[in-house]
Amino acid sequence: MGTKGSEYWRWKEYNWKSPELNWKDFDIVTAGVDIGSVSSQAVIMGDSELFAYSNMRTGSDSPESARKAMDWALKDTDMTLDDIRYVIGTGYGRVNVPFASKAITEIACHARGANWMYGPSIRTVLDMGGQDCKAIRCDERGKVTAFLMNDKCAAGTGRGMEVFADLLSVHIEDIGRLSFEIDEEPPEVSSTCVVFAKAEASQLLRQGWPKNKVIAAYSSAMAHRVFTLLERLGVEKEFAITGGIAKNEGVVKRIERELKIEALKTEKDTQIAGAVGAALFGKTLVEKGKA
Repeated sequence: MGTKGSEYWRWKEYNWKSPELNWKDFDIVTAGVDIGSVSSQAVIMGDSELFAYSNMRTGSDSPESARKAMDWALKDTDMTLDDIRYVIGTGYGRVNVPFASKAITEIACHARGANWMYGPSIRTVLDMGGQDCKAIRCDERGKVTAFLMNDKCAAGTGRGMEVFADLLSVHIEDIGRLSFEIDEEPPEVSSTCVVFAKAEASQLLRQGWPKNKVIAAYSSAMAHRVFTLLERLGVEKEFAITGGIAKNEGVVKRIERELKIEALKTEKDTQIAGAVGAALFGKTLVEKGKA
């Protein structure tokens, strides 16, 4: 897979709109904008159906990232922001969405979004974000009943994986697959801080470890840190993963192995779960006459 220069961390940004739906047929059009520490998503929904969305990297300016994400979601839809009844901001930069009417925490929005994405049987959600991980328990309506977060260290997150992609000169979208191209599972990288984990990985490379083996050791360490978080919360079936790391099979399969539970799978984009939940909260507020 080609890279832009040497930016191995650079994952694909994209937007999408439904080829079948016409937004003018909807009674209630709402949007959710999830400004994360690494990525931003804008989702437009009509009557709880997914109409359009975008997924892009968060820039240094959260309000500008929110505008860009929304503009890209609106592209080629013949809609404007004025056609959207209610917009909710969520995520790390939720209070910096200038056109949002309300801000709701990403924990509540990921639970609600996972409920829509995986169905009402979902009880435990792991949101693996750019700079933290959240273990969330919810009820059949997608309402949060308990949650735990890890510390702010990036070693068990998407940003940590980006750092490793650059260190090893391996494209981030190839890391999951390559982590299984090994003869046997190596001992995991011991450091919990991404700076020390990076130094430890560099040392392993100097000792002659192939890249695949280092990736496997880091993926295993990442999975184990997440497993201990989930273990503290207590995992109830059904279980699913949201966020960008949900697309990394190397981490997901190792989490499943430790939990002895297979995560639910979906054809939907796991990175938009938070923004979907925000848009659904917007619809509820419109229906209750609070918008």
